[in-house]
Amino acid sequence: MALTGIQIFKLLPKTNCKECGVPTCLAFAMNLASGKAELDNCPYVSDEAREKLAEASAPPIRPVKMGKGVRAATTGGETVMYRHEKTFYNPTLLAATVPASISDADLEKNLKVWNAFQYERVGLNLRPELVAIKDDGTGADAFAKVAKTVAETSEFNLILISDDAAAIKAAVDVTGFKRPLIYAATQSTVDAFGEIALSADLPIAVKADSIEDLVPLTEKLTGMGIKDIVIDSGSREPKAAFEDQVAIRRAALKGGNRALGFPTITFPSEMASSADMEALLAGMFIAKYGGIVVLSEFNTEALFPLLLERLNIFTDPQRPMTVTEGIYEIGNPDENSPIMVTTNFALTYFIVSGEAEGSKVPCWLLIKDAEGLSVLTAWAAGKFSGDDVGIFVKKSGIADKIKHNELIIPGYAAAIAGDVEEELPEWTITVGPREAAHLPAFLKTKAGLA
Repeated sequence: MALTGIQIFKLLPKTNCKECGVPTCLAFAMNLASGKAELDNCPYVSDEAREKLAEASAPPIRPVKMGKGVRAATTGGETVMYRHEKTFYNPTLLAATVPASISDADLEKNLKVWNAFQYERVGLNLRPELVAIKDDGTGADAFAKVAKTVAETSEFNLILISDDAAAIKAAVDVTGFKRPLIYAATQSTVDAFGEIALSADLPIAVKADSIEDLVPLTEKLTGMGIKDIVIDSGSREPKAAFEDQVAIRRAALKGGNRALGFPTITFPSEMASSADMEALLAGMFIAKYGGIVVLSEFNTEALFPLLLERLNIFTDPQRPMTVTEGIYEIGNPDENSPIMVTTNFALTYFIVSGEAEGSKVPCWLLIKDAEGLSVLTAWAAGKFSGDDVGIFVKKSGIADKIKHNELIIPGYAAAIAGDVEEELPEWTITVGPREAAHLPAFLKTKAGLA
């Protein structure tokens, strides 16, 4: 049973060190009890207290680690219903389906194409994580063979889908090193599937015909000592499946129902009659509240927008996306190339760098840390002042790369030009255009190309 805030407070060091981010240990204890803080935020809690506080500090939805290798990921671990309350932590994992009857040539072709699906966006590499191997009646050997090929020849982690414990065991024997998810234990197979998962230390999914029927299955597995569980309410009708996702999330977060406190797996691949509808349903489950979404296949026209949706939903709304402070090369700049400076707000960087690249004028782009604020906001907040920009330019090392002393500042920060000149008396400060769309013409004029 979860501890109250006062009970938690009694186990804390009571130093009021503020290193956890709140003024007092009592405030931290209250946040911990309500799921708004994590125990790891306290640097001085004792091992004995940590053990006692484990239940109180555990997320209401258990985080489950999926797979191993470069595409290893975690699903679950969420603490709020809505992202504006705090944030969502572990993005929905995306899977494509491969039947056990697939030919070697088709499997090789699919994996080659799917492995190439990686998209660069705001400095991040977006890609899917999972392949679901589905037993379609070709036997345990064929099922294990396909699973082994996926595990050994691709970066993807696996979901093993079968009703046959023998087939699951055969596949686990050859893919255990990838830590696949076993899908799915039912009322009739929970003992056999549970033993396989327990002996191989693997995550396991349970499937029932309703939310209520999931409870005895998860309680059975947790009683066996299995903690990494994924749940499927069994509905394959979109409206009912959506309602189940919300009900499960609410039961875990608001009702404190530990038997339902696990990430979910959803199957748009089994609900839609067309690729477009499947993508639409996948988008719905990414938003509400699928831990894993299984698709029929990966194709770029559906996958890319789904990955973007996932990125937007699982980005902390209280923390702007940023790029690293430093010197960025646009094109192949030399010692005579223009120098521009702007803030580290990711959107600002990518718009400015994109327009600069479009101008075909090689240049240097200095990115100053402004706590993720845009130029105008950063200037207004005192995060992009003339003194700070001047000091940053000095420390950046750009002077060692160029033979001229002209710095281009954003048009929206024209007011700092004088202060920058005072900090950089040997430099010429030029005010650039306000809008990034005008940057190509501006740079071409500077380079004598207009």
